[in-house]
Amino acid sequence: MSTKDYLEKDYYKILGVSKTSTADEIKKSYRKLARKYHPDANKGDAKAEERFKEISEAYNVLSDSKRRKEYDEARSLFGGGGFRTPGAGGQGGFGGFDLGDLFGGAGGTGGAGGGGRLGDLLGGMFGGRGGTQARPRRGADVETETTLGFGDAIDGATVSLRLTGEGPCPTCHGTGAKAGTVPRVCPSCEGTGQSSRNLGSFAFSEPCRECRGRGLVVDDPCPACSGSGRAMSSRNIQARIPAGVADGQRIRLKGKGAPGERGGPAGDLYVRVHVTPHPVFGRSGHNLTVTVPITIPEAALGAEIKVPSHRGTPVSVRIPAGTPNGRTFRVRGKGARRPDGTIGDLLVTVAIQVPQNLNSAARDALESFREATAGEDPREDLLRRARQT
Repeated sequence: MSTKDYLEKDYYKILGVSKTSTADEIKKSYRKLARKYHPDANKGDAKAEERFKEISEAYNVLSDSKRRKEYDEARSLFGGGGFRTPGAGGQGGFGGFDLGDLFGGAGGTGGAGGGGRLGDLLGGMFGGRGGTQARPRRGADVETETTLGFGDAIDGATVSLRLTGEGPCPTCHGTGAKAGTVPRVCPSCEGTGQSSRNLGSFAFSEPCRECRGRGLVVDDPCPACSGSGRAMSSRNIQARIPAGVADGQRIRLKGKGAPGERGGPAGDLYVRVHVTPHPVFGRSGHNLTVTVPITIPEAALGAEIKVPSHRGTPVSVRIPAGTPNGRTFRVRGKGARRPDGTIGDLLVTVAIQVPQNLNSAARDALESFREATAGEDPREDLLRRARQT
């Protein structure tokens, strides 16, 4: 991220949040705006696409605690295009820092070599340290969402995800220079990206004003990125969603986020998974659930029945005689895969089905059954316990 971006762009305003907003508030606002301005939802709308790029760029900075801190400090120190001067009284504030804290270990007076700690501070903010070459920076973490079918969530699946974020400009391949030209080493800082500045009694390093901290000067800037070497772009990646993922679960894919800067590692990709409900099966942790109807004779006399499994092949369940309505049976190893590699179970709950239409033979049989059990009252114990309260 260049000094110019830090100074000229108000990322808080772009996301519609305050400087004191929490990470969750920033994420919530980003998701709302990203859905509204996403290119897929605004086909052919150039303004919406540009707005989406601004939103993504702002979130890439503010969602990373380290980069957000650097951004806040940079705007505090360089607010208005220059340094803030110490306040009256000798101590004073300097961009929100106490000079005594900054130079406490620098020898007291802070002469020509006394600006080292402030130089380190500024160097860390803009990619270098006290006049050395800019260091690699890890790419930002990226968040996205995907929807899986019930079976894919149980067994795992590879999905195609479209990601939009900042990366090297595809036109100039990150050089910032127009096609057919190359940047030249900055003559002012000799390629370090840093220059020394003297403020009376002390000196410190700051990003070179001529090359803006890049160490390179572009004479013929790339028309696509205006010489920054960075651009918003879309890319498709294949992501493997592990077996057993649950609805609403957040999956981390290491190194699949935004590309790093200056050779730094890529950030991580976090995928929020939504699972489409199944018309037959449910989930209870890593166990699958299913409700199966059985007949009155099957419940009373016992039976062996076939029940469905999510992989399509039915499994057998033994129903013992005298099974009550709502009893649950466990079929081991027919559920979802756990993180440790073991597999959950299939929980089968039986529901006794009462026939709606009886033929004469069935009605006579039930009448005979009622007469044979006329002396039994299944509600007798219930009524007795109710009288005791």
